[in-house]
Amino acid sequence: MHEPLRSLHRILEGYPDARLIAVTKKRPVHQIQDLYHAGQRTFGENHALEMQEKALVMPSDSEWHFIGHLQSNKVKFIAPHVHTIHSVDSLRLMDEIQKRAASANRTIRVLLQVHIAQEEHKFGIKPEALLDFTQQLQNIEYPNLLITGLMGMATQTDDSIQIRKEFRLLYNLFQQIRKEYRSRDAIFKEISMGMSNDYLIALEEGSTMVRIGSLLFEEGD
Repeated sequence: MHEPLRSLHRILEGYPDARLIAVTKKRPVHQIQDLYHAGQRTFGENHALEMQEKALVMPSDSEWHFIGHLQSNKVKFIAPHVHTIHSVDSLRLMDEIQKRAASANRTIRVLLQVHIAQEEHKFGIKPEALLDFTQQLQNIEYPNLLITGLMGMATQTDDSIQIRKEFRLLYNLFQQIRKEYRSRDAIFKEISMGMSNDYLIALEEGSTMVRIGSLLFEEGD
């Protein structure tokens, strides 16, 4: 079995509510196939055209997650393939995903991206605006979309205390949204947080999806 994948799955056994999104951006198909043959089925991509290309050649039971910033004009490329979009941060983007999902006769799961980091260049809804955004969603019908949770990226820093604080903020926002708006919605259960450098903290703070790429690929592969 693929040893890095096996090591990660051993860690995840201690967190039964969490699962691995294998980030395969810029990785050749043969490396993704190695993960697939080792049992991995869920893959994450940052670029729409790259996801489209890989989805067309990988086995049909591969589950594709879009985890990067998504422009409205690129939704059409991923709508026929994507299972979950982690990075929804505007009503305009929600509207476009709904339009393209309906055209493809598909149901697409979406996560609301929250800006929890200190870095301004990262995307997402400001924490203080999230409740208002969620309230607006209550008044709009999206028959082809399922809102399943929140996503966030922590600040890129070696300060584990800061990272933990940011992940805890996302977890608390998730609990607040679920209590006030989604208490009867069993599908609202996902917290996508944690990458190769901070996923252990994320798991401790309640992540249900860790997005890991570099740890899965050894040097020289």
